[in-house]
Amino acid sequence: MVTDSLQNLELYRGLHKNMDTVIDFLKKCDLTALPDGKTVIDGERVFVNVMEADLREAEGAEYEYHKRYADLQIDISGSEYWEWTDKAEFTDTFQEASDCGLAAGRSRCGGTLGDGSFALFLPEEFHKPSCKNGSHTHVRKAVVKIEM
Repeated sequence: MVTDSLQNLELYRGLHKNMDTVIDFLKKCDLTALPDGKTVIDGERVFVNVMEADLREAEGAEYEYHKRYADLQIDISGSEYWEWTDKAEFTDTFQEASDCGLAAGRSRCGGTLGDGSFALFLPEEFHKPSCKNGSHTHVRKAVVKIEM
Protein backbone atom coordinates (compact mmCIF):
# COMPACT_ATOMS: atom_id res chain seq x y z
CA MET A 1 0.00 0.00 0.00
CA VAL A 2 1.26 3.43 -0.93
CA THR A 3 -0.35 6.76 -0.17
CA ASP A 4 1.03 10.06 -1.33
CA SER A 5 0.27 13.31 -3.13
CA LEU A 6 -0.52 13.16 -6.85
CA GLN A 7 2.25 15.73 -7.25
CA ASN A 8 4.69 12.95 -6.33
CA LEU A 9 3.25 10.28 -8.63
CA GLU A 10 6.21 10.53 -10.99
CA LEU A 11 8.40 9.15 -8.17
CA TYR A 12 6.70 5.78 -8.67
CA ARG A 13 7.78 5.47 -12.30
CA GLY A 14 9.54 2.13 -12.77
CA LEU A 15 7.50 0.35 -10.11
CA HIS A 16 5.76 -1.61 -12.90
CA LYS A 17 5.40 -1.02 -16.65
CA ASN A 18 1.64 -0.62 -16.30
CA MET A 19 2.14 1.94 -13.52
CA ASP A 20 4.24 3.94 -15.98
CA THR A 21 1.28 3.88 -18.39
CA VAL A 22 -0.94 5.25 -15.61
CA ILE A 23 1.52 8.02 -14.79
CA ASP A 24 1.68 9.08 -18.46
CA PHE A 25 -2.13 9.05 -18.69
CA LEU A 26 -2.68 11.07 -15.51
CA LYS A 27 -0.11 13.69 -16.54
CA LYS A 28 -2.25 14.64 -19.55
CA CYS A 29 -5.74 13.76 -18.28
CA ASP A 30 -8.27 15.96 -16.52
CA LEU A 31 -10.05 13.46 -14.27
CA THR A 32 -12.91 15.89 -13.72
CA ALA A 33 -13.71 15.70 -17.45
CA LEU A 34 -13.93 11.90 -17.60
CA PRO A 35 -17.45 10.46 -17.82
CA ASP A 36 -18.73 8.07 -15.18
CA GLY A 37 -18.00 4.45 -16.05
CA LYS A 38 -15.02 2.70 -17.58
CA THR A 39 -12.40 4.50 -19.66
CA VAL A 40 -9.89 2.18 -21.33
CA ILE A 41 -6.28 3.35 -21.14
CA ASP A 42 -4.43 0.23 -22.34
CA GLY A 43 -6.93 -2.57 -23.03
CA GLU A 44 -7.57 -4.75 -20.00
CA ARG A 45 -4.10 -3.96 -18.64
CA VAL A 46 -4.96 -0.44 -17.49
CA PHE A 47 -8.34 1.25 -17.23
CA VAL A 48 -10.12 3.69 -14.97
CA ASN A 49 -13.56 3.45 -13.43
CA VAL A 50 -15.08 6.83 -12.52
CA MET A 51 -18.04 6.73 -10.17
CA GLU A 52 -20.21 8.55 -7.71
CA ALA A 53 -20.13 6.77 -4.35
CA ASP A 54 -22.12 7.13 -1.17
CA LEU A 55 -19.72 6.55 1.69
CA ARG A 56 -20.24 3.94 4.40
CA GLU A 57 -19.30 3.59 8.04
CA ALA A 58 -15.85 2.00 8.37
CA GLU A 59 -16.84 -0.02 11.41
CA GLY A 60 -18.39 -3.30 10.35
CA ALA A 61 -17.58 -2.85 6.65
CA GLU A 62 -15.63 -5.62 4.96
CA TYR A 63 -12.22 -5.34 3.33
CA GLU A 64 -11.83 -6.06 -0.36
CA TYR A 65 -8.83 -7.55 -2.11
CA HIS A 66 -7.85 -8.30 -5.70
CA LYS A 67 -5.50 -10.82 -7.28
CA ARG A 68 -5.00 -9.48 -10.82
CA TYR A 69 -5.18 -5.70 -10.40
CA ALA A 70 -3.82 -2.99 -8.16
CA ASP A 71 -6.20 -0.14 -7.32
CA LEU A 72 -5.02 3.45 -7.62
CA GLN A 73 -7.77 5.41 -5.88
CA ILE A 74 -8.22 9.16 -6.32
CA ASP A 75 -11.08 11.31 -5.08
CA ILE A 76 -12.13 13.78 -7.76
CA SER A 77 -14.50 15.64 -5.44
CA GLY A 78 -15.19 15.12 -1.77
CA SER A 79 -13.06 13.15 0.65
CA GLU A 80 -13.15 9.62 2.01
CA TYR A 81 -11.55 7.61 4.76
CA TRP A 82 -9.87 4.26 4.00
CA GLU A 83 -8.37 1.44 6.04
CA TRP A 84 -5.77 -1.25 5.34
CA THR A 85 -4.81 -4.45 7.12
CA ASP A 86 -2.35 -7.25 6.55
CA LYS A 87 -4.40 -9.91 8.37
CA ALA A 88 -8.00 -10.80 7.58
CA GLU A 89 -10.34 -13.77 7.39
CA PHE A 90 -11.99 -14.47 4.04
CA THR A 91 -15.76 -14.01 4.27
CA ASP A 92 -16.78 -15.06 0.77
CA THR A 93 -15.50 -16.95 -2.27
CA PHE A 94 -13.16 -14.90 -4.45
CA GLN A 95 -14.90 -13.81 -7.67
CA GLU A 96 -12.45 -14.30 -10.55
CA ALA A 97 -14.67 -12.48 -13.08
CA SER A 98 -14.71 -9.26 -11.06
CA ASP A 99 -11.27 -9.83 -9.49
CA CYS A 100 -12.69 -9.18 -6.04
CA GLY A 101 -12.90 -10.96 -2.73
CA LEU A 102 -14.12 -9.89 0.70
CA ALA A 103 -12.60 -10.34 4.15
CA ALA A 104 -12.98 -9.18 7.73
CA GLY A 105 -10.18 -8.04 9.99
CA ARG A 106 -8.83 -5.35 12.26
CA SER A 107 -7.41 -2.14 10.82
CA ARG A 108 -3.64 -1.69 10.87
CA CYS A 109 -3.71 1.83 9.44
CA GLY A 110 -5.98 4.30 7.73
CA GLY A 111 -6.02 7.63 6.03
CA THR A 112 -7.99 10.04 3.92
CA LEU A 113 -8.24 10.74 0.23
CA GLY A 114 -9.05 14.08 -1.33
CA ASP A 115 -7.14 17.32 -1.87
CA GLY A 116 -4.80 15.80 -4.45
CA SER A 117 -3.84 12.59 -2.67
CA PHE A 118 -3.98 8.98 -3.82
CA ALA A 119 -3.85 5.49 -2.35
CA LEU A 120 -2.37 2.56 -4.25
CA PHE A 121 -3.49 -0.86 -3.01
CA LEU A 122 -1.51 -3.74 -4.51
CA PRO A 123 -2.92 -7.20 -5.32
CA GLU A 124 -3.68 -9.34 -2.25
CA GLU A 125 -3.75 -6.27 0.04
CA PHE A 126 -6.87 -5.99 2.17
CA HIS A 127 -8.29 -2.49 1.85
CA LYS A 128 -11.50 -0.78 2.87
CA PRO A 129 -12.17 2.31 0.72
CA SER A 130 -15.23 4.55 0.50
CA CYS A 131 -15.76 5.18 4.19
CA LYS A 132 -17.27 8.32 5.71
CA ASN A 133 -14.79 11.06 6.50
CA GLY A 134 -16.25 13.52 8.99
CA SER A 135 -19.09 15.35 7.29
CA HIS A 136 -18.24 13.86 3.89
CA THR A 137 -20.79 11.21 2.92
CA HIS A 138 -20.40 11.20 -0.87
CA VAL A 139 -17.51 11.36 -3.34
CA ARG A 140 -16.84 11.30 -7.03
CA LYS A 141 -13.81 9.12 -7.48
CA ALA A 142 -11.55 7.44 -9.98
CA VAL A 143 -10.26 3.92 -9.44
CA VAL A 144 -7.48 3.10 -11.87
CA LYS A 145 -7.14 -0.66 -12.31
CA ILE A 146 -3.54 -1.68 -12.98
CA GLU A 147 -2.84 -5.25 -14.04
CA MET A 148 0.13 -6.54 -12.10
